[in-house]
Amino acid sequence: MAREKTKTTFRHSQQRERILEILRTTDRHPTADWVYGKLKKEFPKLSLGTIYRNLSMLVVQGQVKKIHSGSTFDRYEANITQHYHLICEKCKKITDIELTIYNEINERVNKLTDFKINHHKVEFFGICSKCNKDNGE
Repeated sequence: MAREKTKTTFRHSQQRERILEILRTTDRHPTADWVYGKLKKEFPKLSLGTIYRNLSMLVVQGQVKKIHSGSTFDRYEANITQHYHLICEKCKKITDIELTIYNEINERVNKLTDFKINHHKVEFFGICSKCNKDNGE
């Protein structure tokens, strides 16, 4: 018997609402620690653990994406549409790149494998202009 999917709901949280608002108003792809720093004055009893729990809830709800950028800390963003990233290998800055999504790759992989491809993720790694300038290049 197929199991019915249940939508996970969480009770309202002012802190979670503010975390989402902060993520929607920045293009930084911040870490949990950065978000914590932005909210600590507003919520003096706030803990970093609370930030991580709320970010996890927002990811589960599909309102936020977690980005595994290869650095020590995960990054987060409120832009949940499919898009590509530029990631600086030196300073770890993540930037969205406006590039048409190459959906044809899904069909090519479908034909080459026994997978049913739903989507793909592409990240471009290199050195950002600021780091290049700092190196005198």
